[in-house]
Amino acid sequence: MLDINAIRADFPILNEKVNGKPLVYFDNGATSQKPQVVIDAITKYYSTINANIHRGVHTLSQLATDAYEASRETIRKHINAAHAHEVLFTSGTTHGINLVASGFTQFVKAGDEVMVSAMEHHSNIVPWQMLCERTGAILTVIPMNEKGELIMADFDRLLTEKTKIVAVNHISNALGTINPIKYIIDKAHAAGAAVFIDGAQAAPHLKPDVQALDADFYAFSGHKTCGPTGSGILYGKEAWLEKLPPYQGGGEMIKEVTFEKTTYAGLPHKFEAGTPHIEGGIVLGTAIDYLNGIGFDAIGAYEHTLLEYGTQRLLEIDGMQLIGTAAEKASVISFNLQGIHPYDVGAIVDKMGIAVRTGHHCAQPVMNAFCIPGTVRASFAFYNTKEEIDSFITAVKKAQMMLG
Repeated sequence: MLDINAIRADFPILNEKVNGKPLVYFDNGATSQKPQVVIDAITKYYSTINANIHRGVHTLSQLATDAYEASRETIRKHINAAHAHEVLFTSGTTHGINLVASGFTQFVKAGDEVMVSAMEHHSNIVPWQMLCERTGAILTVIPMNEKGELIMADFDRLLTEKTKIVAVNHISNALGTINPIKYIIDKAHAAGAAVFIDGAQAAPHLKPDVQALDADFYAFSGHKTCGPTGSGILYGKEAWLEKLPPYQGGGEMIKEVTFEKTTYAGLPHKFEAGTPHIEGGIVLGTAIDYLNGIGFDAIGAYEHTLLEYGTQRLLEIDGMQLIGTAAEKASVISFNLQGIHPYDVGAIVDKMGIAVRTGHHCAQPVMNAFCIPGTVRASFAFYNTKEEIDSFITAVKKAQMMLG
């Protein structure tokens, strides 16, 4: 059991009012709120050890470097990577996907296949499309059923010796579906394909074990896991990271530079060109420590109760259409009200202090599959409550009454 009152006290923004009403924040799928310990860690960095890292012999530089690398080790333990140098700091999941998709240019040729799923975020579609455009490879798509679940029989059929990499999300941002990524990884490896897992929506809700999963690549964003914006992680198996070429050139990623020839630094610095988001990297470790202090088993169990309660309450409303009813789901509910545009619902509930996301959620192929322009998405976190869901239901009913 979680002490919800104590947890909510950790998040100062939850005391804010929006349009004169207490804030109800159900847009956690877009970004999470930040606990005071994270806010304090940001201030502490800039107040006490702000300096560039890895390059200076002076005390502040060494302290900042130590804090940055300590955070890398924290995250290594959290995801159970074999080595700290398999953990790359990025600006977020999108950065990690683009890094790998760019590097795979030299491993993919015309006629090869790159596989994604029907429920991907645009960030896990477009970079792979660009890879196919560069190389002449073919993009294949794992279809989904009417519940928003991937059709594994079709995945098995589509997977061939031509498939070079499979890129799928762990949890769908638009539907909340938890995908069977262990099955996907094992099958893909048996066919000789690498696997990239987009963990942006999974990392706030569960603790990935990259070695148990046997993922080749796993990426997530700091800002969705109670950390700073502009921070993120790309995990890559050492063997793959050694083979991939550098993504960007500049300082830090070099071993030696002459006008005749440049040699590159070892891992992880080969992929961390320039001055990084130092504060973001350090404080992401603080956020991960905070979440582990609560416990991901407890977080997952509590959020599941919110998902079940919210689903039950929404289904009490006439004209309710749930989009995405997979058997395995995270705490995300997408829905529409019959005859009402999702944007209008979002605008009305905002007047009552409730933050939800409306639109296609950067997943237009998902919306096209359901023949809808978008949805209202309520995404719950461990600091939300059933009482907030009750307020949300009242607001949705009011929107329906005003707009229906």
